[in-house]
Amino acid sequence: MAETTFHSLIENLENYLEYQRDEGIQRLEVDRAVLAGLTQVSAVESVVVAAVPVPNHFQSVEEVAVQVSTCHNCPLGMSRTNTVPGEGNTNAPDILFVGEGPSAAEDAQGRPFVGETGRLLTKMIEAMGYRREDVFITHIVRCRLPNNRVPRPEEMEACLPYLRQQIRLIQPKIIVGFGASVIKGLLGKTAGITRLRGTWQAYEGIKLMPTFHPSYLIQDPSKKKEVWLDLQRVLKELGKELPTKK
Repeated sequence: MAETTFHSLIENLENYLEYQRDEGIQRLEVDRAVLAGLTQVSAVESVVVAAVPVPNHFQSVEEVAVQVSTCHNCPLGMSRTNTVPGEGNTNAPDILFVGEGPSAAEDAQGRPFVGETGRLLTKMIEAMGYRREDVFITHIVRCRLPNNRVPRPEEMEACLPYLRQQIRLIQPKIIVGFGASVIKGLLGKTAGITRLRGTWQAYEGIKLMPTFHPSYLIQDPSKKKEVWLDLQRVLKELGKELPTKK
């Protein structure tokens, strides 16, 4: 278990360095104590979790949500308040939005994309001419991520069966993936989101548009224009025009 956790730490470091590179930062100084800490395994992360196989064929999205609520296939399940299985239109919606993982506000409410990030996503959805209930919104992992960090490989591996089966049941016309972790989890691609955003991908025959996460837009509002261009590409692919401003 210690070896797996060490590789998770290295994966997180790689993700962080990739993010810094995409932001144009070419040099980082790291304290030796921090480097030494990379080899330390915390008691919580060392807990061995016995994975329970996820059923292969759910009959409804509601069944997926029930199974998620009892899942403890990774350590994230030990500290959650509520699972966040997703919400919205389950009958072939035009768009499925997938984020990385629940925040503290989402963990408290059991709903995806609430709080400041949720309000921004709602504005984006409405600007496209939809309501939240017209689309489906979920995450790649369903339990809170400590300190809003990126999901680790074993966490995504534990939760991906739920997302894949939701996609199978919902049958969205297009998937919008927020952040590199979503693209890595669903497609296995490790390129940075800066490199992939705005370029059509595909998952099981469904077109997928990678773009920046709404939480990133709060940190860097200058990127909103790029995300809006990506969402306009989605509308064009759906054969829809931008709604007239009132």
